Amino acid sequence: MPGCEEHYLAHILRKHRDFVPELDLVAEAEGRLVGNVMCTHARIVSARETAWETLCLGPLGVLPEYQRYGVGRILVERVTTLASEMGFGSIFLYGDPSYYRRLGFLPGEQFGIRNGEGQWAAALQGRELRPGALEKVEGRFLESEAFRTDPEAAARFDRTFPEREKKWLPSQDLFLELVNMVRQ
Repeated sequence: MPGCEEHYLAHILRKHRDFVPELDLVAEAEGRLVGNVMCTHARIVSARETAWETLCLGPLGVLPEYQRYGVGRILVERVTTLASEMGFGSIFLYGDPSYYRRLGFLPGEQFGIRNGEGQWAAALQGRELRPGALEKVEGRFLESEAFRTDPEAAARFDRTFPEREKKWLPSQDLFLELVNMVRQ
């Protein structure tokens, strides 16, 4: 949708029980906040209802004028290092495979992990933080319920800020294409 809802999602996540505050990182440049990454608790659930703890990375955002300078890469590298030090074995996200593969993420399918609807999803990417952490894990990746935002609540939240024009960005075309790349 024009303008997206990631700002509202970040607002909700910071108050949610699945939020991991130690993994809410910002990047600064020239005294200005230029990027942010957040993580939440998530699960992988097998067909037999066995569940494994994992993390969900996102949202990740970098101001447009600071993109293509490695800010996102630095945030992802730092958050995965910290998550590993905290004892997490894996981390998953929904994102552009061409970007996240450069950061060590692999398709969920390579780990036997499907999306919440039980489909192979091109956008679902995962990374082991500890070698072999996903060796005997397979099932559906279930992100926090906090990611199911209410568009009306997001619109009310937006009204608390000065009005801005919401635009459709080319990256949203890619996002829609990736989201729809699923198979049984």
